[in-house]
Amino acid sequence: MIAEQIVEACAHHAEGPIWDERAQRIRWVDMLRGDVLSMPFAGGEVERLHVGAVAAAIRPRANGGLVVGVERGFALVDAANEVTALPEVWSDPTVRMNDGACDPQGRFYCGSMAYDEARGRGVLYRLDPDLTVEAVLSGVTISNGLAWRADGATALYVDSPTGRIDELDFDVNGTFTGRRPAVTIAVDGAVPDGLALDRENGIWVALYGGGAVHRYNERGALDAVIELPARNVTACALDPAGDLFVTTSADGDEDNPAAGALFRAEVGVAGLPVGAFAG
Repeated sequence: MIAEQIVEACAHHAEGPIWDERAQRIRWVDMLRGDVLSMPFAGGEVERLHVGAVAAAIRPRANGGLVVGVERGFALVDAANEVTALPEVWSDPTVRMNDGACDPQGRFYCGSMAYDEARGRGVLYRLDPDLTVEAVLSGVTISNGLAWRADGATALYVDSPTGRIDELDFDVNGTFTGRRPAVTIAVDGAVPDGLALDRENGIWVALYGGGAVHRYNERGALDAVIELPARNVTACALDPAGDLFVTTSADGDEDNPAAGALFRAEVGVAGLPVGAFAG
């Protein structure tokens, strides 16, 4: 499959694309510049909204606007793009938020990592609609891709240095149990990063350091590869028409003119709907 570059390399560390149906926009983040980027589905100019020192992950809010994982916690963006920072979850400046997603019940999860990538210092946090925060997984290193299967009872999760996509049982109270390996990534120099699920139970995962997105079928077998001209592929999102949107990073790949750009590939299978935050 071929990936087409659809915007210039306008981000340093692009991450976390989402297909925002309500706003009719594709959104992603320039993570370490603290900006949320967006453009209309039909194409056009890329717009940029600064939300803080870090813009780690985003999801739409059910009543308009966005929820954002920021450097040490969460922020809310209203329909007029006004940003409200919530109280910091921790004070340690050596740890920041990374990737996140919403569960089927409308709660937002975002996971942390140490800036120096020290092992075991990350935590996956849950932001409830009443804006309370709870830690739900600890001892992770680089908390990355998170998504729920269509049944809502199974989640997929990436802690990048493990080289795996793990599967977890999930209940309606927002807890995870029974963590076990689902897919092992065996690509030299690459680790799994962000992921997206399709309507045929396929898992699409970005390979950071691998210059590609892989698809694994419901049995965990590799059955599609999309190669990209940037080495550090960070995340992906599927739309209802069967297009896959892919973000890339220029971090460590600064001389590559494609690094930091947004790409699209026609993959022919629709994605699961993006969950919205109920708060």
